[in-house]
Amino acid sequence: MSKWKLKQNLTLDEKIHALKERIDSAEHIVIGAGSGLSTAAGFTYGGKRFEENFAPFIQRYGLKDMYSAGFYPFLTQEEKWAYWSRHIYLNRYDVEKGKPYLDLLELIREKDYFVLTTNVDHQFQLCGFDPERIFATQGDYGLFQCAKACHKKLYDNEKIVREMIKEQSDCKIPSSLVPKCPVCGGNMEVNLRCDQYFVEDENWEEAAQRYNHYLAKNKNEKILFLELGVGGNTPVIIKYPFWEMTSQWKKSFYVCINLNEAWAPEEIRRKSLCIDGDIKEILSILKEC
Repeated sequence: MSKWKLKQNLTLDEKIHALKERIDSAEHIVIGAGSGLSTAAGFTYGGKRFEENFAPFIQRYGLKDMYSAGFYPFLTQEEKWAYWSRHIYLNRYDVEKGKPYLDLLELIREKDYFVLTTNVDHQFQLCGFDPERIFATQGDYGLFQCAKACHKKLYDNEKIVREMIKEQSDCKIPSSLVPKCPVCGGNMEVNLRCDQYFVEDENWEEAAQRYNHYLAKNKNEKILFLELGVGGNTPVIIKYPFWEMTSQWKKSFYVCINLNEAWAPEEIRRKSLCIDGDIKEILSILKEC
């Protein structure tokens, strides 16, 4: 256990090398990834990327960024899906593999790992992480569900999203393309956890079981909790459980990499390494160590 303790007040270079040593020596690695990891990859929700892709919607509705636009009360389904088809297309289909994700995979490819993520952009799967070792708790842009969750089935949306992109005009899609639930005939929704109707289908349940089994199986071994870009919006999913397990499991160690939000509670300070910096830059350096 002593090898996992860390002296305080390290320089950035010392922290990066200390992290590399812990990755190399860990028997198991649990990656907890939040929106900061995708932001580091350049998949931002505001600024130039938003303005260039949503100019007509910004002009008509006064939208400020993709995050707040997701809550805009569009008056019709035709308007709603004109916006959302662009949102999904930009973040799920018309997107490259993020370099931080690729660098992370190179770092842990030969390790026994599991990914817990609140990201819904499918980047882990796109970049080659083992799908059986990923638990995306908050959904996926690439899936539709019944808006009222009348049944627990999800539907791939790539084909219809591309049709919506092609056929939309004047910030609307044709009524014939508005997605309807095949069971109840009601509206469809993107499979994102935003209300009590979020659908956890069979695949979601199986991923949850695999993740819980992984933790239970390895709790007494040398396990590294590697938290990347997790902010304060939903700390109960990744951050708080990571802190609790680090505190309770003797051979565990906690690492947090985040820009301006890297810290750990005093109770686990001696079993923690917090790196305040650009995730993309730090992972790139790590890969070369």
